[in-house]
Amino acid sequence: MVVERWGPAAPATFNRNLDALRSAAGYWRDQGWIVGDPTRAIRRRGRAPDRTRALSRATVEELLGREDIGLRERVLWRMLYETARASEVLALDVDELDLRNRCAKVRRKGNAVDIIVWRTGTVCLLPRLLKGRPAGPVRRARLALPPADLDPISGRARLSYRRAAELFTAAAGGATLHQLRHSALTHAAEDGANTSTLLSYSGHTSVASLARYARVSPEALARWQAGRDPAARRR
Repeated sequence: MVVERWGPAAPATFNRNLDALRSAAGYWRDQGWIVGDPTRAIRRRGRAPDRTRALSRATVEELLGREDIGLRERVLWRMLYETARASEVLALDVDELDLRNRCAKVRRKGNAVDIIVWRTGTVCLLPRLLKGRPAGPVRRARLALPPADLDPISGRARLSYRRAAELFTAAAGGATLHQLRHSALTHAAEDGANTSTLLSYSGHTSVASLARYARVSPEALARWQAGRDPAARRR
């Protein structure tokens, strides 16, 4: 049943459902409802490495600089590329921003509090989006949501991740918000950021998790190899 139902699914999805079924089977055995393990012959699947190709620097800069895209989206994309995960950036409220010092507190996975720091690209756009608003979600949408996700001034709701992802994919010709974040880490690694810096920048807590995203591009690897080629130095 597991293979028939979830066979085409991604390894993570297949393993999650298999683990749930095994847990249920253990409970059924304890109750005396079944004998043995019906999932004994099924093996968990190995997860393939993440080889998602990072967007080129030129592609990213073209996307972030498009004047035909709304200011809200441009600020989000720029901030995402310069700082943190989309879920963390979307959760920001205006009163959590330290505009003078270009930083803000965010809650990472596991509810850990961390500081993100942005660059000049965000500095130039963010005040135009806020328009002096003192409170409420940084990014607003016209949706009905709980009071905590509403702007007290305009009544607009916080922009959802799902909608933000749809808008980016439509504008980027199929690329995803995850790819934009992946690109930021790849480019930082290519620029020589060390492991400690990349961990802080990405919000990851383990080097193994970070390694999937900080993989340099073939072009950057070629430049590095060319720079250390003895024949090239002699020329």
